[in-house]
Amino acid sequence: MASHYPFSQVTPQIEQLASLCSGNGNIAPELYLEHNVYCGLRDLDGKGVLTGLTEISEIVSKKEQDGKLVPCDGELYYRGFNVADLIKGFIDDDRFGFEEITYLLLFGKLPTKAELDSFVKMIGTFRRLPSSFVRDIVLKSPSEDIMNTLSRSVLSLYAYDDYPNDLSIPNVLRQSLELIALFPMLTVYSYNAKRYYLDGDGLIIHRPKKNLSTAENILYLLRDDCKYTKLEAKVLDVALVLHAEHGGGNNSTFTTHVVTSSGTDTYSAITAALCSLKGPKHGGANLKVMGMFDELKSTVRDWNDDDEITAYLQKLLDKEAFDRSGLIYGMGHAVYSISDPRAQIFKRYVEKLAAEKQKEKEFALYSSVERLAAELIAKKRRIYKGVSANIDFYSGFCYSMLGLPLELYTPLFAAARISGWSAHRIEELVNGKKIIRPAYLNVQPRTDYVPLDKRGDDR
Repeated sequence: MASHYPFSQVTPQIEQLASLCSGNGNIAPELYLEHNVYCGLRDLDGKGVLTGLTEISEIVSKKEQDGKLVPCDGELYYRGFNVADLIKGFIDDDRFGFEEITYLLLFGKLPTKAELDSFVKMIGTFRRLPSSFVRDIVLKSPSEDIMNTLSRSVLSLYAYDDYPNDLSIPNVLRQSLELIALFPMLTVYSYNAKRYYLDGDGLIIHRPKKNLSTAENILYLLRDDCKYTKLEAKVLDVALVLHAEHGGGNNSTFTTHVVTSSGTDTYSAITAALCSLKGPKHGGANLKVMGMFDELKSTVRDWNDDDEITAYLQKLLDKEAFDRSGLIYGMGHAVYSISDPRAQIFKRYVEKLAAEKQKEKEFALYSSVERLAAELIAKKRRIYKGVSANIDFYSGFCYSMLGLPLELYTPLFAAARISGWSAHRIEELVNGKKIIRPAYLNVQPRTDYVPLDKRGDDR
């Protein structure tokens, strides 16, 4: 859609003003060290600066050995339970797990069968948008970016809530459960609107089924024929579980805590989290992985040749390939070093899906890149703590095999993480007593005022 603003007429002026912003915004790097300011709220060792306490999840990347903290294989715990054990539990029982994990994150305990059945039924009843919402909100103003449409939809739901500002826990829980149930619908419907109005494709809107899991409903709603295999739904369910929560310090969850601490409503807090997740350094990372692999597959002729793959990876690190950022996307993590447990778990299910889709050669290529990139990065960057694939490395490949459009990769992340955001919002409301307000130190020298008629261009 065309812009309403004639940027072509003001570009020189904007560029001139922007140069003032850039020139005045360069703070000397040594000042950060002098005042012990940790950029990104990470200390000099890369460890996150402690800003709060939580009981919702735990990330383990180091363990004590001989009185020292040393890197270890990564572990992830939801409410004290190892995620690997949780996934094995519902897979062994041949059940879908996202709803059970959502229950665990919100209420701090694993449900009994009766509690789980009741909870799943409740989520199913909440999969119902207000009358005319799809027509008036979703379809009326489609966007190229589904995250923007999703954010607008969540904010619009405020107007349909009779008690939008009630911060009592029962009311916030009700709002949270409704959003958890509605996110798959809002995500798919937003994509359908974009596909119809902006791409010129057909418009098909399916109603969700109450008896289907969240993963099944996503595939059911998205596909024109509503068909999917059991393995497809199972793998997507595992992806949702692994993306549902990841500690209180990740950018979007920390945003949820910060915005919630101001006393704002649920819809505003979740929209803020969505806006944070949209960034390519957070929820949009797997899109970068997909773009990188598209170029790799067109550049590397023999996918079984380690030397040829290594040569391309070296070009990535030397800023001579893909987006010339010097990064091998999907490799490395801010917290994990030796391994990302989510990637390790997910890889096994992606391999099964690759076999069903006859994509074994492509899966083997991903495995080779994972192995070779870790060695190359450790050598070039002199990283001794280890570097490994993160979950974004395999999630994009998985979604592509499921036939999911690129536009939905980050929104599907949101459809999973809404469970974690909701748990953290409630935790902040229960425990938070003050607005979160960290300090910023001013380093701008003070200046005497100069009257307007005495200000020259040569100041």
